[in-house]
Amino acid sequence: MTEIENLGQRAQKAKKHVASLPTETKNEALKKAACDLREKAPMIIEANKIDMEMGKEHGMNAGLLDRLYLDEGRIDQIAIGLEQIAKLDDPIGEVLGMKKRPNGLMIGQKRVPLGVVGIIYEARPNVTADAFGLCFKTGNVVILKGGKDAIHSIQAIVRCLRQTLADMEIDPDCLLLVEDTSRETTIELMKQDRYLDVLIPRGGAGLIRAVVENSTVPVIETGTGNCHIFVDESADLDQSIEIILNAKTQRIGVCNALESLVVHENIIDALMPKLIERLREKEVELVGDEIIVSFDPTIACATQEDWGKEYLALKLSIKTVKSVDEAIEHINHYNTGHSESILTNNYEHAQKFLNEIDAACVYVNASTRFTDGFEFGFGAEIGISTQKLHARGPMGLLALTTTKFIILGNGQVRP
Repeated sequence: MTEIENLGQRAQKAKKHVASLPTETKNEALKKAACDLREKAPMIIEANKIDMEMGKEHGMNAGLLDRLYLDEGRIDQIAIGLEQIAKLDDPIGEVLGMKKRPNGLMIGQKRVPLGVVGIIYEARPNVTADAFGLCFKTGNVVILKGGKDAIHSIQAIVRCLRQTLADMEIDPDCLLLVEDTSRETTIELMKQDRYLDVLIPRGGAGLIRAVVENSTVPVIETGTGNCHIFVDESADLDQSIEIILNAKTQRIGVCNALESLVVHENIIDALMPKLIERLREKEVELVGDEIIVSFDPTIACATQEDWGKEYLALKLSIKTVKSVDEAIEHINHYNTGHSESILTNNYEHAQKFLNEIDAACVYVNASTRFTDGFEFGFGAEIGISTQKLHARGPMGLLALTTTKFIILGNGQVRP
């Protein structure tokens, strides 16, 4: 029996136990898990240092290193996420209305867990606790397959969380970790439709594509983020500069960071000098179209690839347009369905952008960095879905449930 088969069988055994846990028990376990993570932060940080050193030795870029890094502040944020999940309403068991049929049958729907959730992710140790918290609150078992770049950090967090479960006399196998980080094991996990009910990849475009193309388990696709901001000609320029700086530089290695700026050509002279100065203070590399390059020859020419690129780095492409319609056309052509924003004081343009942009999250006069389960009030997120079936956008508790029909009768038989 392989490691994956063993984990699959253990997950199936734990499934009934975790699905039947009362809400109060789940909430107490989540709160204790948060306390235990804080208490064991020094141990987790020491493990993370090993991953960070290996990442630097292997030439990991700054964005990925930022995603990998843990300190007491970030561990505290992870713990706060678990505490927020504990405060949220438990969706399991919710009855979504009952309707009476002419024959007297009462038919409704009830929320139930998905079952066993597999999550494949890369250098993102925070996903470990987020995934556990959301899956546990919704009565799901979770099997985690983290990347080798973060394996020491992930193992430390999982040990802490499984000990919490054991201390609470809850089957610790509701949280399982694939210890083998090989590609072969990852492929094997993708084929476990006998044991897994759904598979969620979190990582770069290559990982997501591999899972979508190879999995026999149903996949919820959490896409990459080629996020745009369009500065309309009516925008407040000082406010726009602050929003752009936040979206691009507040954290560079995240999927909701700004990667491509679209600017109305009528405001180039008023906007660009100060914006370029502020971006260069943050050491952002700029590439642009012909109009931008003619405005500032020190900016490199953008290639066709740049318009669709998720940099995850201090780099930004800049495209000029003549109208909101041209901006929408450009963004819909190159975006990845993640997060797009318009900066404008024109109500009609704002509504047109909201209505016509095809993305999971569409903003008016705000940074794309808010696309996040924590910011949306979910406590944490299992991922940001860029597909359209089952879930879209930041995935909280409801995205980890399904429904079943419940039918109440009093002796009816079908004629």
